[in-house]
Amino acid sequence: MARTHYFDPDTVHYRWSKHYEPALTIRSGDTVVFETREVSDGQIGPDSDASALDAFDWDRIYPLCGPVAVEDAEPGDILEVEMLDIQTRGWGWTASIPGTGLLPEDFPNAHLKIFDLTNGDYTFFRHDIAIPIEPFFGTTGVCPDGEEETAVMPPGPFGGNLDTRHITKGSILRLPVQVPGALFSCGDAHAAQGDGEVCVTGIECPMFAAMRFNLVKTNGGRTLPAPQFMTPGPLTPKVDAGGWYATMGIGPDLMQATKDSVRAMIDHISDAYEMSPEDAYLLCSLAVDLKISEVVDAPNWIVSSYLPFSIFRTPIG
Repeated sequence: MARTHYFDPDTVHYRWSKHYEPALTIRSGDTVVFETREVSDGQIGPDSDASALDAFDWDRIYPLCGPVAVEDAEPGDILEVEMLDIQTRGWGWTASIPGTGLLPEDFPNAHLKIFDLTNGDYTFFRHDIAIPIEPFFGTTGVCPDGEEETAVMPPGPFGGNLDTRHITKGSILRLPVQVPGALFSCGDAHAAQGDGEVCVTGIECPMFAAMRFNLVKTNGGRTLPAPQFMTPGPLTPKVDAGGWYATMGIGPDLMQATKDSVRAMIDHISDAYEMSPEDAYLLCSLAVDLKISEVVDAPNWIVSSYLPFSIFRTPIG
């Protein structure tokens, strides 16, 4: 019979290692309830300002709840994680941090915003800009195989720091098991994020979640080359109806095209909405979606940045 487990919120780890002892062992079909910390592990709080980023201890970043061992899971199997419920817990923050993000050369100084998430449906970036709250976990994964501890960033075939905002309530994440027991962990929760997370943060926040785990035995057959997921409905139902403004980056290098596209969007937001470039950069990370528009017209590829009009409470002009 399937059981519901409550994971101890004081049990966290900060790196991946198959040598960590499981904090909890479950069976296929069981549900686990998590309460996760925000990604800085308390270094930033509701009353913080940008000076908190100057003393950042990077060894305390990414407190993950886990490892959760799944009985009978073996390398090559597939662990399905169903997001039954995901809820924010009161507040969150977004920042550009020196030396990180898509455009560190453009934004060398720390910049921080704190958000009130108690409304549940949206939070205000500015009095006239409302960001829909669509919570998800930035980091969900099984443990990678390897003898040494590894950092939570970057992601890999095992999952990890995926920062994929559509893996929200109702979605099912499918992870290729790498080590016996799977050793699942989660954390780095976001209340909102655009596709790309360009300044390196979404709205980072503490989170409550319930996840159901289902083990798919492959018996040595085909597994997954990397994580896959299913969503329960439209990808952007809260913003689609209002239309979009898009800027393009065009060139032979996708990363450079991405930077060009985002820089153009920052300029557009700054001019059209009377916003500082620093705030515009943060807004891009929370609300702008990056899309590869074309990869077949050699030698130039196109990356587009999409800004939803619906977040603005006051029209332009």
